[in-house]
Amino acid sequence: MKTNSDNFILPVIMAGGTGSRLWPLSREQYPKQFLKLHGDTTMLQETISRLATLDTLDPVIICNDDHRFLVAEQLREIGKLANNIILEPEARNTAPAIALAAFTALKKHPGNDPLLLVLAADHVIQQETSFVSSVNSAVTLAEAGNLVTFGIVPTHAETGYGYILRGEEVTENAFKVAQFAEKPDAKNAQRYLESGNYYWNSGMFLFRATRFLAELKKYRPDIYTACEYSASRLTEDLDFVRINKDDFIQCPAESIDYAVMEHTQHAVVVPMEAGWSDVGSWSSLWDISEKDAGGNVLSGDVIQRDCVDTYVHSEDILVAAIGLKNTVIVQTPDALLIADKNCVQNVKNVVEVLRSHNRKEYKKHKITYRPWGSVDILASGKDYIVNRLTIQPKKKISAQIHQHRTEHWIVVSGTALVKQEEKEFFIYENESMFIPVGTAHALSNPGVIPLEIIEIQSGNLLSEDDILRVSEFNSGR
Repeated sequence: MKTNSDNFILPVIMAGGTGSRLWPLSREQYPKQFLKLHGDTTMLQETISRLATLDTLDPVIICNDDHRFLVAEQLREIGKLANNIILEPEARNTAPAIALAAFTALKKHPGNDPLLLVLAADHVIQQETSFVSSVNSAVTLAEAGNLVTFGIVPTHAETGYGYILRGEEVTENAFKVAQFAEKPDAKNAQRYLESGNYYWNSGMFLFRATRFLAELKKYRPDIYTACEYSASRLTEDLDFVRINKDDFIQCPAESIDYAVMEHTQHAVVVPMEAGWSDVGSWSSLWDISEKDAGGNVLSGDVIQRDCVDTYVHSEDILVAAIGLKNTVIVQTPDALLIADKNCVQNVKNVVEVLRSHNRKEYKKHKITYRPWGSVDILASGKDYIVNRLTIQPKKKISAQIHQHRTEHWIVVSGTALVKQEEKEFFIYENESMFIPVGTAHALSNPGVIPLEIIEIQSGNLLSEDDILRVSEFNSGR
């Protein structure tokens, strides 16, 4: 690991976004980059793992403040949690996010000028050796002051991606960027493919921190100034680097392409053939998934008969599909999507309808993940909620008081350590506990297996508004 030279690579992984076209699996509070969509680990974890054979520092992750515990837990699981999470208080697109990472990197590594390898947390790359080779081939170009972008060699006439037109050759297998093109219609996409001079715009970059900032200052001094000021006043909290919201909210929102790459004279594109996909829709996930003899992708408890080129995902019920062609079915505990595979780009429109009607299904799942575990809503009514709480080993729920509800806990599995006012005691399997209104209480799992509890809340106010925290254990319920 090159920590004493200005040539070391610092991966910067963008983990924002909601992935609305992969609803109902991807939700605002649990978007696609944190899901296991292609493999045994999450997309964020896969993005980090494919860096293993590159000579880099531990990655910096940029994410929304609401996702901080998700990111921290997923980094901890793979041994990459190292005070390396930058929290955006407000989404401002990629140019400000990368600027924050650049300023922070220069602050943390004084005297060095690292190469920033900018990646998205929600992409799939099936040929990791080719990915690594492309990155290594771009290092010399970036060291020379170029802003390198990686162009994906197209395999078909795709209308869902932006394109990059290559210009004159700079070195072997590297070209000046002649033009960035917006997502084309079908006719132009076919023309781009046949020309052999266009690449899909991957949104991956490699450049020196100071070079990017210099170009940003030249073309968007407003973004540069806002980010410079925000980075000068950041604070560190455990594994998080926090940006002051009042400072950062003044920054304009803009993509790196519009802010810098379309204007700079130093843009270079390196072609990449690595089985890349941004997994931007259910059809693209079907494209990269293993299929049966009929071209079907089946996940979960699924039975199919006479289906062709169909994607079926079931989370917790049996789904039987008969005689379907080119169809997508995605079942979660609280939603069901059925769509023609050619129309899945319009799933985001369904999400907008849900948002406009303030439906919870656009924002969160039936199961909500917390720093200490998860909450699964089993049943609810006007004055009651029945939850299944899962508390991970050695984790605890912050001490709190409720003024409008009681709670009744039944331990299903594991052992609970309960603090009630000044008392502390254990509750074992098949035992229960009642928490009256106005009673200070805390709950933790002292064991080595997950603690499962059925919680019954009763009262006339069952929302987060009836939580008064009363101790230093402010982990967030």
